[in-house]
Amino acid sequence: MKLMPMNAAAFSMNALPNLAFSGAWVTSKLFDMAEKIHGMPRIAELNIIADGSEIEALDMSGAWVMHSVLNRLSTQGKTITYKGFKPEFAERLEIVAHEFNRHANASRDIKITPPSWLEQIGITATKALKEAKDLLSFVGEVSLMIVASIINPSRIRWRPILYNIREAGFNAIPIVGVLAFLLGVVVAYQSADQLRNYGANIFVVDLIGISMLREFAPLIAAVIIAGRSGSAYAAQIGTMSVTEEIDAMRVLGIVPMEMLVLPKLIGMVISLPLLTVWADMLGIFGGMLTAKTQLDVSFVDFIGRLVKAVEMTTYTVGLGKAFVFAIIITMIGCFQGFRTHGGADSVGRQTTRSVVQSIFLVIVADALFSVLFSILKI
Repeated sequence: MKLMPMNAAAFSMNALPNLAFSGAWVTSKLFDMAEKIHGMPRIAELNIIADGSEIEALDMSGAWVMHSVLNRLSTQGKTITYKGFKPEFAERLEIVAHEFNRHANASRDIKITPPSWLEQIGITATKALKEAKDLLSFVGEVSLMIVASIINPSRIRWRPILYNIREAGFNAIPIVGVLAFLLGVVVAYQSADQLRNYGANIFVVDLIGISMLREFAPLIAAVIIAGRSGSAYAAQIGTMSVTEEIDAMRVLGIVPMEMLVLPKLIGMVISLPLLTVWADMLGIFGGMLTAKTQLDVSFVDFIGRLVKAVEMTTYTVGLGKAFVFAIIITMIGCFQGFRTHGGADSVGRQTTRSVVQSIFLVIVADALFSVLFSILKI
C-alpha cells in the first residue's frame, strides 16, 4: 500500500469570517509558519470561524502552532468558533490551550525580586574568585610559554619586542619625566617650611632621595604606564578577540600567547625599570631646584649629601619594584583583553577594568613590599 504525500500546513483568511486550515500540521510540514503568523493582518470581524475540515494530520507541535494563530486573533478581542475539526484534533487543541493558559497564569503569579544585600555580596565574591582563578590560570600559561621560549630561544620574536619597547618605554619618556619632576618639586616644597623651622634644611636631600628612589619614582611610572600601555594592551587584544582575529590565529597554528603576550611582557619588563631610572633622575632634579630656591641648599651640597644619605639598596629596591609592577601591568592588560567578548562595549569595559585593576594591584604590591622590607629591615 502506497502512502499519499501530505501537503504542507497552511491557513487561509480569504473567505472571512472563515479561517480555513488545511494540510498536515505536523513538525515536518510547518514551513515558514512563524513568518506567516507574524505577518497576519488585522481582522475587523469580531466572530471568527476556524474551519478544520481540510486538515490532513495534526500532532502536538502543529496543535501548538495552530493555537498560536488562533491566540493571535483572540488577543485582539475576537471570539473563535471551531468547525469541522476531527475529535482527536479538537482534543489536542484543547490540551494545548489548557497548558498555554496554565503557564500564562503561572507567569503572572511570578514575582521577580532583586537579590538581597547578602546575596549580592555572595554573587560579587563568587565572580571575583572566579576571575582570580582565571587570572592564575592565565599567569601559569604565560609562565609555561616563557619556559618554552627560554629552552628554544629561536621562538622569541624580537621585532615585536623592540616595537613594544619603543611604544611602552621610549614614547613614554616625556610624560614620565614631567610628572616625576613635578612630584620632586612638590615633595621638596611641602617639606621646606617644616625643615626650615627646625634648621634642618640639609635633610631635604634625605627626604627627596629616599622617597623618590624607593617609592615615588617606581610608583608614578607604573601608574602612568598602567593607564597608557596597559589599557592599550587590553584594547588591542580585545579588539582582535571581537573581530575573531585570535580565532583565526589559532586556526593558522599560531599560538596567541606567544604572538601577543610574550613580546609585550618582555618589552614592559625592560622598559619600566628604565623609565623608573629616568623618573629617579628627574624627581631628584626637581627636588634639587626647589631646595636651592626655598632652603638655600646648593647643588654641590645637595649631591654631596645625596651620596651619603642614599644607599645602594634604596636604589635597587625601587628597580625591583618596577620589575614586579611591569609584570602586573602586562598580565592584567592582556588578561582583560582575552576576556573581551561581544562588541565595542565589551572592549571599552575590559579596557577600563584593566586600568583599574592594574593600578589597584600595583598599589597593593607596593604596600606588601613596604611591609616585607620593614620586616627584613631593608
